[in-house]
Amino acid sequence: MKPKKPKNQDQADLFRSRLDQILDRTHPLFVLANQIDWSVFENKFGTLYADKGRPALPTRLMVGLQYLKHAFDESDESVVARLLENPYWQYFCGYDFFIHRLPLDPSSLVRWRKRIGPKQMEQLLAETLETAKRGEYLTESHMERVNVDTTVQEKVIAFPTDARLQHKARVLLVKAAKDRGIPLRQSYLRLGKRALLMASRYAHARQMKRARREQKKVKNYLGRVYRNLLRVCPQPDQELAELLQLSQRLLTQKRHDKNKLYSLHAPEVECISKGKAHKKYEFGCKVSVATTSKDNWIVGVEALHNNPFDGHTLKGALKQVKRLVGWGADHAYVDKGYRGNPKQLGKTNVHLATRRKSSMTPREWRWFKRRSAIEPVIGHMKQDHRMDRNYLKGTDGDKMNAILAACGFNLRKLLRALLWLLFKELDRLKLQLLSFIGLKWSVRKLIRRPDQSRPLQSSLA
Repeated sequence: MKPKKPKNQDQADLFRSRLDQILDRTHPLFVLANQIDWSVFENKFGTLYADKGRPALPTRLMVGLQYLKHAFDESDESVVARLLENPYWQYFCGYDFFIHRLPLDPSSLVRWRKRIGPKQMEQLLAETLETAKRGEYLTESHMERVNVDTTVQEKVIAFPTDARLQHKARVLLVKAAKDRGIPLRQSYLRLGKRALLMASRYAHARQMKRARREQKKVKNYLGRVYRNLLRVCPQPDQELAELLQLSQRLLTQKRHDKNKLYSLHAPEVECISKGKAHKKYEFGCKVSVATTSKDNWIVGVEALHNNPFDGHTLKGALKQVKRLVGWGADHAYVDKGYRGNPKQLGKTNVHLATRRKSSMTPREWRWFKRRSAIEPVIGHMKQDHRMDRNYLKGTDGDKMNAILAACGFNLRKLLRALLWLLFKELDRLKLQLLSFIGLKWSVRKLIRRPDQSRPLQSSLA
């Protein structure tokens, strides 16, 4: 059923004070809560709910929790727990009075993300940009130049080795057979565990011949259980069939094959090499990020699967920027990974970082140097906004996590902008106070006698 409509709480409560009466109205989070247009989400997401059933939780509450989660690097559990103790967070999520009980279970956030999906989730990023536009923090002049780059969003998986994956697949097959009451000739519980342990020990000791022998045992145990299940259960259910298919991929894939399986619970994971010295291979998906050259607003982000060539992603990234912001970019600055693109895509001039300084004017060189400013933005998205390790499941989870990380980054920029305005206003008041004190002191000096240091005494005294 469609989300609950907030109750009419305009009238005062006899026993409680409203949050807007007891909170600091100059607090950046308080100000930002009043600047975001929350009705946009209710109109956009209202069509995703049925007309029957139990009323869903308020849309502002769910959207606000997603904003706060990625802005302050919280998990689903911790953001709900902090909501209960932070009145500013409660006001940001649409509450008029302080609440003392948890309004939802953290699992409700998971179900809400599945309902919304990655396409509709872009509306959260678009609203952060619209809020910046309304506050004139993001203007059309910012969109004159944008920087585009790609990075890797890693998945939460253990480092994939063939022996570990094969051992885990055998354990899952044995468990699935036990749950369904399917008899097996042998489970290889003790033998498989010992073979995996000895393989890791031999590999650590650089005794690779012995390690490969133990790894072969692990693979053989998986093959025996796999073939046993195929004989006993020729028509398995969907869950067991998917598990058997993944086991077959592990048994047939070779060391240097493409599109290998790196995780059983996340088969969409890819092995990507970005040429890093400290991390040769990363396991996840590629993410395209677009930022403004001026002030570093994130105006586009998209998770890309199947490890596409960077140059083939630029056109889609520029289209997304136009769709989210409403203004197209005049110039796009990219690195050498985008070779092969034309010098102009639509109305956007593409500048590839292959030219020398001697062939450019000082102004052009300044903007080329500015392209590297996207790198710390990507670093902040990973370290501060939950894009370093993706905990959301599936390809949709990859796309939504990247979008929400960008939302968290833009939200923190808005909070810093509001805080800067507050400091600016305090400085203005300070200057007024100092000028008033200075004026008062000058008037006091005027009424003093030139030959005396004390003020004039009354003649009647």
